[in-house]
Amino acid sequence: MRLDKAIEQSMMMSDATWARHANPLSFWTRVPILLLLTLAIWSRVWIGWWCLAPVAGLIAWTLVNPRAFPPPTDLKSWASKAVLGERHWLARKTMPIPQHHARGALVLSLLSGLSLIPVAYGLWVLNPWSAFLGAMLASMFKLWFCDRMAWLAEDMSHPSPSDGSQQT
Repeated sequence: MRLDKAIEQSMMMSDATWARHANPLSFWTRVPILLLLTLAIWSRVWIGWWCLAPVAGLIAWTLVNPRAFPPPTDLKSWASKAVLGERHWLARKTMPIPQHHARGALVLSLLSGLSLIPVAYGLWVLNPWSAFLGAMLASMFKLWFCDRMAWLAEDMSHPSPSDGSQQT
């Protein structure tokens, strides 16, 4: 099973949940989660095992967030399009997407994932520069990935005959 599908299944993302997640409030309140999680884990330096309270809260928010807001009234915002594009991305095995989006998304996913290495290292050895620079890089690459997904959603809603995509 692909990692992205495994993550989607672990989040229990039904069609109704995806519709709610397309709300820009859902999108934008998820953006700082990695930085806040990094800070929460780092806080073990100051508050010891009590750091598990904010860590647990952030994990809970990550699971609740896609269900916490109503579906948006329209899907015209960049954030809504990013979520729609992510659905296309996850369904790419059954509904092909334009090749240039597939390559770009894979590269950005890889860069975002690799950026977690300095986060983990920095949190392990208590190096703030490594931890927070890695978190910022991972967040930047994730937002760039989201921009690619918004572009993908646009392209999938207006496919060209040569891109291999289908209209949704």
